[in-house]
Amino acid sequence: MLRWLGRGGQVPDFEEVALVHLDLLYRTALRLTHDRVEADDLVQETWLRALRHFDQFDPGSNCRAWLVTILRNAFLNRLRRRGRERLESDTPEEEFFQTVFHGDVERALKSLSPAFQQVIVLADLEGFTYKEIAQVLHCPIGTVMSRLSRARQLLRTELQTLARAHGYSEGSR
Repeated sequence: MLRWLGRGGQVPDFEEVALVHLDLLYRTALRLTHDRVEADDLVQETWLRALRHFDQFDPGSNCRAWLVTILRNAFLNRLRRRGRERLESDTPEEEFFQTVFHGDVERALKSLSPAFQQVIVLADLEGFTYKEIAQVLHCPIGTVMSRLSRARQLLRTELQTLARAHGYSEGSR
């Protein structure tokens, strides 16, 4: 296997490539768990898995997407292991995205399918590129673009409905 050479012509070590993404991992974990201790544990688990499998990481690829994929899978596995009862969701994937938001935005986002929720969170909250989202979700870039466009349209419509219902927008009476 060919290895990418970093500064000075050496193979970069794990910390050099991954450490810059630690804050992103913590923010994402905190949004998912709503608990600092649990978020710390999730980031630690993600970090250990990534370190353990760093030899499988392609240095020419996107480390941020690779780490968020590991974090997402670790979170979903924790939900499955716990067998936690979920009141309004049927799958860990739904739980993953429904734990991110509160209030009207949460209600509007919950009205979307999990596939639409995922692209909204990754693109609009975390700033991932289409290519990064495609890597995380294991789908073509065209699918990401299509889902994101449709998800934004559906979310906009739902938020407008909620705004009218709360009197924040014309046509509320």
